[in-house]
Amino acid sequence: MIKTTTGYLDLGDGQMFYETAGEGMPLVLAHAAFLDSRMFDAIREPLAEHFRVIRFDMRGFGKSSPVTGPVVRRYDLDRLLTALDMTQAHLVGCSLSGENCLDLALEQPHRFKSLTLVGTTPSGFQLQGEPPRYLMDMFAALQNGNVDHANELQIRIYLDGEHREPYEVDATLRKNALKMNQIPVTQNTFFISDMQPANPLNPPAITRLESVTCPTWIVAGALDHSEILRAADEMAKRIPGARKTIVESTGHLPSYEQPDTFVKLLMDFLSKIY
Repeated sequence: MIKTTTGYLDLGDGQMFYETAGEGMPLVLAHAAFLDSRMFDAIREPLAEHFRVIRFDMRGFGKSSPVTGPVVRRYDLDRLLTALDMTQAHLVGCSLSGENCLDLALEQPHRFKSLTLVGTTPSGFQLQGEPPRYLMDMFAALQNGNVDHANELQIRIYLDGEHREPYEVDATLRKNALKMNQIPVTQNTFFISDMQPANPLNPPAITRLESVTCPTWIVAGALDHSEILRAADEMAKRIPGARKTIVESTGHLPSYEQPDTFVKLLMDFLSKIY
């Protein structure tokens, strides 16, 4: 029986929900900014057999408090790890959380045993070409308060992706994603907090990838947007010793779509770190 505890971290201007499971070296799972910590339901238990797994809901997501203004996501993560007395940990960050984890690892290189970046662009990365389909429509729906339509469009952008239609994605995963994303869409989390985050890393990560010191694994889905794949190439080329994996038949979140494959690959990566 894996020991599990839950709690809330008081951040002064809000609370952040977290869960720990298992024992051993801490392994932090940081969710994408359209889902919440439930996106890790399928991988938490197999990882908790080997690590002390920590997952949490960023403010404005899941069970955590709504945001009332711009926040510094990497500072929230730092405060959580400090509150849990974690001097070292493995970091697994998905999408926006991958950016936050990379920034924190650059600020505190002594603190992290490894860095896994899933569907991530580093801070300061300049997107090129046409924006993802539905993006402008999604922004308009958010601004007009059309929550259900904005929710659906966001899932089309970030889960279905550029190369698939909704019927080509697992129906249960899609249903659960819509349920999770309903919370930040209803609370307007993106416009309140993440459109212009407070205190961005300066200089940004894209200018200092060569300074990453911990073992790094970069993961992307073969069906993800071309700019995500370009960012993965850039990080793999410039982060010393970085390892890169492209997971076939998945979009933006391989860990959510193919949890068994992801756990196997992650365990292989972590087994080589001492």
